[in-house]
Amino acid sequence: MDVNATYQKYILNFKRPSGTSRGILKTKETWFLRLQQGNRFGIGECGLLRGLSSDDRPDYEDKLKWTCRNIHLGEQALYDALADYPSIQIGVETAFRSLGAKDPFEIFPSEFSNGTAEIPINGLVWMGDKGFMKKQISEKISAGFSCIKLKIGAIDFDAELDLLKLIRRNFSTGEIEIRVDANGAFSAAEAREKLNKLSQFHIHSIEQPIAPGQKDEMARLCEDSPLPIALDEELIGVTSLDEKEKLLQHILPQYIILKPSLVGGFRGTDQWIEIAETQDAQWWITSALESNVGLNAISQYTYTKNSKLPQGLGTGGLYTNNIPSPLEVSRGKIKYNRDGNWNLAVLS
Repeated sequence: MDVNATYQKYILNFKRPSGTSRGILKTKETWFLRLQQGNRFGIGECGLLRGLSSDDRPDYEDKLKWTCRNIHLGEQALYDALADYPSIQIGVETAFRSLGAKDPFEIFPSEFSNGTAEIPINGLVWMGDKGFMKKQISEKISAGFSCIKLKIGAIDFDAELDLLKLIRRNFSTGEIEIRVDANGAFSAAEAREKLNKLSQFHIHSIEQPIAPGQKDEMARLCEDSPLPIALDEELIGVTSLDEKEKLLQHILPQYIILKPSLVGGFRGTDQWIEIAETQDAQWWITSALESNVGLNAISQYTYTKNSKLPQGLGTGGLYTNNIPSPLEVSRGKIKYNRDGNWNLAVLS
């Protein structure tokens, strides 16, 4: 029986504007790929992130139309043909898995998807003024998070150091793990000095201290940094196995952070993990502001990878109009509540 494919654009609205070093986010555009075969359906999210995704291109919607017209080619052939469109790749992977599943929302069956296991996650603190960030930190700790991730690089650096000092004054490294994400905000010239200042607060790691594309500078930082460095944006747009191997061999990071919607979906993430583990680099997986449809697929996939580190999967509560789902965050962990329900009516 033939498979019919359609797509839909959807605008997610943030509950409150969320700050990064690249600006303030009020809305998030995303796209859904739907498959229909008889009375069965599948759905996948194409989590395009404007300004960051390598497939943020004028022909993006045209490529979605092409994908729907050529859905008969099947998952693998479409995936291979969409090498320059990682967010559509994961949409295709998820939609086909959804179509073939007994439950279209159980993408990777496991103890997580059946509701008997949880995934530890970090509590994300968005950029803002010092008072706003301090409030978020208190909320995350009160909510039971033992790993806090702060986005830094947009306000005064000394004010950011004061926030870290506040956490360490009250919580030891055994009580609260601190990660920071600079989103490439530091210049290569100032990065080392800033890393030295950050290291006094026993930081777990810093994500992307300098902008991507400065491989030699990043390699030097990773070689003698006083705190571990995690590559994030550096991985985006690197698609071939050879390029991936050369990048990690050259920079030798302590960690890599994998956003499946930005690095070629589940197959692309698998490839990065395999390369990282041959080079003794650790990794964790992070969502990229997808709706609950994409977050669900990524969370289920993440559980199957058996990482012991807190993951970056706590973005489901950011939006006023997210797709209602069984995903819940409690005491610093994400879980799939089998008593909850999906409601795709908001997409109608």
